[in-house]
Amino acid sequence: RDDIAYDASGNEVQYDKAAVEAYVAANAYKAQRAAEYPSYADQFDTIFHEGLDAWKAQIQAVKNKYPKGA
Repeated sequence: RDDIAYDASGNEVQYDKAAVEAYVAANAYKAQRAAEYPSYADQFDTIFHEGLDAWKAQIQAVKNKYPKGA
């Protein structure tokens, strides 16, 4: 809660806020990609109607928009 961390028992614990922020920033692309990828149903539909190359292009566009480690 806010800048205070608690364990499962509700006890306040100390943490390295800079390390947490660095971890979150370094992994933000995962959540961004997940939110932007089409649903599995839509991905399968793209493969069926347009082929694997169209699907790969669709997925690659999201990966390019949110690059790993950026």
